[in-house]
Amino acid sequence: MSVIDILTRVDSICKKYDKYDVDKQKDSNLAGDDAFAKLYAVVDADIEAALQKAETASKEKGKASAVAINAEIRRTKARLLDEVPKLQRLAVKKVKGLSSQEFAARNDLVLALPERIQAIPDGTPAVPKQSGGWGWGASASRPEIKFDSDGRFDDECFQQTEESSQFRQEYEMRKMKQDQGLDMIAEGLDTLKNMAHDMNEELDRQVPLMDEIDTKVDKASSDLKNTNVRLKDTVTQVI
Repeated sequence: MSVIDILTRVDSICKKYDKYDVDKQKDSNLAGDDAFAKLYAVVDADIEAALQKAETASKEKGKASAVAINAEIRRTKARLLDEVPKLQRLAVKKVKGLSSQEFAARNDLVLALPERIQAIPDGTPAVPKQSGGWGWGASASRPEIKFDSDGRFDDECFQQTEESSQFRQEYEMRKMKQDQGLDMIAEGLDTLKNMAHDMNEELDRQVPLMDEIDTKVDKASSDLKNTNVRLKDTVTQVI
């Protein structure tokens, strides 16, 4: 049985008996029936985990491994952003035993989530924030730059067309396929790493055996040489 098989079996056994872990059950029941507290705790923990992964990716020397970690972080960010509307709906629901200050603070926590999620580094270049709404303040200090609309645009300029929707869908699909390819590469690298580790351990186990074989061969060669000398002496005496 290889090391990978042993680790897999240990992990499955641990998951099977998680329900008997008192500490884990205590943590899972900490929020009681408060759905908002449960979901927010999960999202907050995922954000912290994503930040740790981002730190790991920044220190990763292998480019392929760093790209794979960043791809996983981007998927995590997309999933967390999908949880924000659900948290917004749960935040307005009244919970028994919750004070008015705590109830008001929930809305602030939810409003801060998108910015926290977007702030997680994922390997993509950060877009610099512009003040004054699309940089109109900067153009005001440059009178030689003029706009026909005086900085005012109609809503038609920003309406989403069918072509732009198709382009975005194709972009998301290609991005998803790229992330899947990176995941496969990461899994392949992990497999090669585990195989190399197993081979190294097997070589370490074979070295003492090879040394023992060399010792026995040397002893057998010496015994054979001594036997030949004695045989020659015996034949000489007989003649």
